[in-house]
Amino acid sequence: MDKISKIGDPLEMLNKVIKWEMFRNILKNAVVRKETTSRGGRPPYDVVMMFKILVLQRLYNLSDDQTEYQINDRRSFMRFLGLELFDSVPDAKTIWKFRNDLSQTNAMEELFCLFDIMLEKEGLITHKGTIVEATFVDVPRQRNSRDENQKIKDGEIPEDWKKPENAHKLAQKDTDARWTKKNNEVHYGYKNHVKCDADSKLITNYGVSDAALHDSQRCVELIEETDEVLYADSAYSGTPISENLPENCENQICEKGYRDHPLTEEQKESNHKKSKIRCRIEHIFGFMTNSMKGINIRSIGIDRAWFNIGLMNLVYNICRYEFLKRSSV
Repeated sequence: MDKISKIGDPLEMLNKVIKWEMFRNILKNAVVRKETTSRGGRPPYDVVMMFKILVLQRLYNLSDDQTEYQINDRRSFMRFLGLELFDSVPDAKTIWKFRNDLSQTNAMEELFCLFDIMLEKEGLITHKGTIVEATFVDVPRQRNSRDENQKIKDGEIPEDWKKPENAHKLAQKDTDARWTKKNNEVHYGYKNHVKCDADSKLITNYGVSDAALHDSQRCVELIEETDEVLYADSAYSGTPISENLPENCENQICEKGYRDHPLTEEQKESNHKKSKIRCRIEHIFGFMTNSMKGINIRSIGIDRAWFNIGLMNLVYNICRYEFLKRSSV
């Protein structure tokens, strides 16, 4: 373990920088414990340790079964969680239940806001420049017929799925996710609408929708009075957004050219300057794709998607915070 530390254990660095105990009260209040009069049975696992397991799971994009295996197999994972070789490790079903219990509450939004407040207190979020962008979050693709997909798109559930003998089939069908196509790439799932601080590249707010919703539809609800300048690509141009921005928020959204009305050289130069700042948000999605092993989730339904996408954004902020504080450790 000393050798691993000398080589550089990223999980050890996270433990040095992140005060995990700050999340305890929210986690404790969110997880419902079944009351029992019996004195027998094993006591529940510590909620902070279970939350760190979810962080591990999202950081390395592991399934529940793989998470259980890797914790038992990797000494660095056990050290990160504060476990010794003689300690019991939560199994896959326990991990699933803990995550599912949290997803049924607004705990993830509270955890994200709590960490966001801490970042603001440390002066890492300035609001001097704000960038918005959306990215696809893929889920396992469903093999439905065209008629079934059309009914789902219309907000209905196919009649055959409602039959009692198909209850298990319906439980495995995601009726909230949607298909969409962009740049000849087909996606099925949801979208992660992200707002980040231009200086620190920390995520300050986010929203979740199905994949078919246009990027700009969630922009206005992410912007706050404290945001001084808004940067975005040309997909966010137009009066619906510009007219609904706060009065003190400067519009630096890239302009869009139209048929018979191409961009002037002056507009192109202006877009180029704006893009130098706007492109910083792409580094966030690049980190999620590469370091976090992909922007995808394994869940069914919009409620669980909100939780898992929120967890993805929070884990990114945790890793980004560790990077920003690395020189001071």
